[in-house]
Amino acid sequence: MISDTSRKSSAIGESKIIHKSPVLHPLARFVTEDTVALLFNISTDDIYRIECCRHMVYVHAKSISRFVSYADFPPILAVNPPSPQDFTRWYKRWKGKQAPGFWTKFYTHNFQAAVSVDSLFEWGKLVATVKSAISASALQQLRDVYAAEKDLMEKF
Repeated sequence: MISDTSRKSSAIGESKIIHKSPVLHPLARFVTEDTVALLFNISTDDIYRIECCRHMVYVHAKSISRFVSYADFPPILAVNPPSPQDFTRWYKRWKGKQAPGFWTKFYTHNFQAAVSVDSLFEWGKLVATVKSAISASALQQLRDVYAAEKDLMEKF
C-alpha cells in the first residue's frame, strides 16, 4: 500500500527551481520562487516548477506556462551583487537600456516588507547599485517609498 506522504509532489521546503542546463546562466542567481510569485501575482504555493534553462527561465504554475528572460529578474540581497557583465547582459536584452517596470514593483515590495531599518538600508544600497538601469521616474518612486518606510520604522 502506498502511503499518503509518498504521493505528495514535493517535500516541505523543497525548492521548485530546477536547473536543466549543465551551463548555469550567470543571472540565474537572481531567480527565486518569491520573485516569480510577485512577477505573476500568484502565491508561491501555486508554482509547480521553475526550470532554469540555458538562456531562458520556464515557469509552470497554476494557470501559467511561460518562458521568462533572465534579464527580467532583479538582483536580490542573498547572492553576489550585480557585476559589470550583468549590466551588459541586461542592456543587451532590454529596449532603451531601462529595467522592466517589474523591477520597481519588486523593490517597492521589498522596501515595504523590510523588517528593520538595517534591512531597508541593505535593499536601498542594492537599488543604488542598479540605479543607472532604472528610469528617473521609477527611481524617484523608489526613493519616495524608501523614505516613507524609513520614517515609519523610525517612529516605532
